[in-house]
Amino acid sequence: MTTPHRPSILKPDETYTFRKYFDLRFAPADILRELGASLTKGTINLPKTTQAITRLTSLQERLEEAITRVSLTSEAARREVLIAPILLEVAHITEALINIEYTIEINQFLRGDLDYYLQSQHPILVVEAKQADLTRGFTQLAVELIALDSWVESDEPVLYGAVTTGDIWQFGSFQRVSRIVTQDLMLYRVPTDLEILMQILVGILSKTNNN
Repeated sequence: MTTPHRPSILKPDETYTFRKYFDLRFAPADILRELGASLTKGTINLPKTTQAITRLTSLQERLEEAITRVSLTSEAARREVLIAPILLEVAHITEALINIEYTIEINQFLRGDLDYYLQSQHPILVVEAKQADLTRGFTQLAVELIALDSWVESDEPVLYGAVTTGDIWQFGSFQRVSRIVTQDLMLYRVPTDLEILMQILVGILSKTNNN
């Protein structure tokens, strides 16, 4: 007796934006399986720069003051007060180009806007977790990493991304040959873990520290 084929999660007559994956209630591993990838959780050996983050103290003071003065209940507030200052400082250090709401389209299942796409010697994408939901935000990040694999014209074996609520960051990686998305077990908090967060973001973007 043959086992009945499980119905597809992704409907062939529909289109799916990256944001739509955030709203899907299916297990992330099941969603990625339909995109020809697998999901694992573990400790990622993330690149880290060894250079000093010269303006770290100033950035930390600005973030701490902003947290005390601004209500961070809205997504716009978290973007402007927490996420943007960090990414702008990272771009200053690495001379990266920041693309905001960067549109890509691979096919009907992989299309939409990347919240933040930074390009220096290496790329990284950053997803703002809507509704401050880090779990479903990571599903969106994973799908975007899969799409980025078909978009970038480099041959580097691993692509990196992060999902953030503004005050909490989590990284993910995509092994391009094996098509494995890894969800990092570590969470980085702002402003407490700002220094190591900056070292990782700069390390991923910097040629000398991205192995």
